[in-house]
Amino acid sequence: MQKFSQWILKISGWKAIIKVEEPAKSVICIAPHTSNWDFLIGKLYYWSVNRKSSFLMKKSWFFFPLGSLLRSMGGVPIDRSKRTSVTDQMAEEFNKRENFHLAITPEGTRSLVNKWKMGFYYIAVKAGVPIELAYFDYAKKEMGITTVFYPTGDENADLEKIQNFYQNVTACHPELFYNPGKLLNK
Repeated sequence: MQKFSQWILKISGWKAIIKVEEPAKSVICIAPHTSNWDFLIGKLYYWSVNRKSSFLMKKSWFFFPLGSLLRSMGGVPIDRSKRTSVTDQMAEEFNKRENFHLAITPEGTRSLVNKWKMGFYYIAVKAGVPIELAYFDYAKKEMGITTVFYPTGDENADLEKIQNFYQNVTACHPELFYNPGKLLNK
């Protein structure tokens, strides 16, 4: 799958950039997320650099035969009917595994939002793992991970640093990517 993914990215003009060692466990903050293509490009990227990542999805999607396919691609079913929060469920998942990388889009949707969802941050803090900052840059046609961020617990300061990381990244649909880091630095 690695060679095939590298070939697909190459013929489509995309570059896979990786400048950091992969920690044993991490939350992967992926932004901007403005297109359905992001999932496909992201999966091809991970396969091309021979890494594995998981993603969250409603438990109701994990029916036969789709459930087996989703799990094989890294899907983690979330049971929203449980009394425990998603943050607690994912912290438990991190505790169960020696290696685990959970990809989360802080926007939570491909539509324009005026505030990032903080689940990615809360999960990292609760699980005691770093956050890998991953990006899709459609102007440069590159997807990469160049920074590993260690949360300090100061939510506002950490979020500002994380959002600043994405200030020069061009989304597939730039008008749908809200990034206060870009606004602060103009």
